[in-house]
Order: sequence, then C-alpha cells, then structure tokens
Amino acid sequence: MQPVTAAEYYRYVNDQGLTVLDRLGVPPEYIEKGYQVVDDRGRVVRDVPPAPSLEERQRLVAEKNKAKSDVQLLRIYSEPSDVDRARDRKLAELDGVIGVAQSNLGSLRTQQANLQSKAAEFERMGRPVPEHLLVQIDNLKAEQAGVEKDIERYRKNYDDAKAAFAADRERLVKLRGE
Repeated sequence: MQPVTAAEYYRYVNDQGLTVLDRLGVPPEYIEKGYQVVDDRGRVVRDVPPAPSLEERQRLVAEKNKAKSDVQLLRIYSEPSDVDRARDRKLAELDGVIGVAQSNLGSLRTQQANLQSKAAEFERMGRPVPEHLLVQIDNLKAEQAGVEKDIERYRKNYDDAKAAFAADRERLVKLRGE
C-alpha cells in the first residue's frame, strides 16, 4: 500500500487584498510578497517571507561587503603598527615616483630652454627658426604637460593612500577592541 501524500495549498494575498488558497502555486507577481504553504487541514507547513526591499537588499550587500573587508583587514594586519609600516612603505614608494617624475620634468624644461635658446639665435641672426626646431619645442611642451598631469595624479594617489591607510588603521583598532 502506497503512502498517501498530503495535499499542499499555497496561501497568498492578491492585489485586491484578498487571501487566495491555490493548489497550483503562487503566481510570479505575488511571490515577492511572501506566501504560506498549508496542508489540507489548513496547518502551515512552510512560511516563505516577503522578499526584502531594494533598500534592504542594498543594506545586506553593504553589510556583507563590510564583513568581507573586515576579514581581509584582519588577515593582512595583526596590529595597528602593521598598518603604519605598510603606509610608510607605500608613501615612500609614491614619493619616489613623484621625485622621478619631477626630475623628468626638470630635464624636459632644460631641453626646452636649450631649444628656445637656439631658436632665439636664429631670430637674432635675422633667419627664420627651422620648422623642426619649433616642432621639437612644441613636443617638449606637450610632454611637460603630460608629466605635470602624472605628478598631479601621483599626488592624488598619495593623498588617497594616506586616507585609506588611516581608515584601515581606525577600522582595525575598532575590530580589535582597542
């Protein structure tokens, strides 16, 4: 003799606010509002809660990301002085990059000054400045502008790194309960 399976019904509230009991299932448009599965005697077998709102989902995602970030932070740094050492290394690296870029900028300015001196000699002699010399000067000006933008970006990276390490240190202190 085969066991008799109890019939299941789905109970949900439709758009008119009426409670519906359906044996076939819950229509897709009502699933996110939540529903109940009941047996043939009206007892609740399973309660499916409403789907979280967009704000709730965003909050849950943010909490999950923060928890992941906290685990990673604790994995990387065991104490605040570790954050300080990592910050100092990163900032020293960025200082070096900025220094190299500033040196390159100085070299480009020197090259431009030399070419402009040559151009001035041509003008003093009453001769036209050769086109290739003007092109070289323009190219150096463009290169200088690029290097200046790089330096600006490196300085922003420096400030961002400083702020990020400060936030990491503060969060680590909080997580460790210090």
